[in-house]
Amino acid sequence: MDLKPPTPRLELLCHLAVKVAPPQLIGATLSGERRVIPITGGRFEGQRLRGEIVPGGADWQIVTTDGTALLEARYTLKTDDGALIYTRNVGVRHGPPEVLAAIARGEQVDPARYYFRATPSFETGAAKYAWLNRIICVCSGVRTKEEVLLDFYEVK
Repeated sequence: MDLKPPTPRLELLCHLAVKVAPPQLIGATLSGERRVIPITGGRFEGQRLRGEIVPGGADWQIVTTDGTALLEARYTLKTDDGALIYTRNVGVRHGPPEVLAAIARGEQVDPARYYFRATPSFETGAAKYAWLNRIICVCSGVRTKEEVLLDFYEVK
């Protein structure tokens, strides 16, 4: 018998529009430039889940000397039917220095000019959404002045 692992495919889980406040610049640390970007709300929409992003989360970032942002966002999703879903999204954003500088100034930049990918994971006690506890996801993002736009994909 010739066994081969199945080839993964991606299925769109949902679109997120995450509203963010201006960064809190902590400063240079041993790891790099530390900044915290508060999450102030937003929405998510998909075939199997939709709702709001609860204010109060944040993205704790380290920016390396070459401008690469190491991302770790933690926030709560609240579905339209009231379920709470803890979300942790770890990733990386990098690109040419002039592109990263334009993003930092709040300019709209073509997302094809930089790399912004992450791996969201979920925890929930809501029986209806318990399947989220057991899936692998990846996402692609776009940074605007006041929002982070994310497409979450389930790896099938």
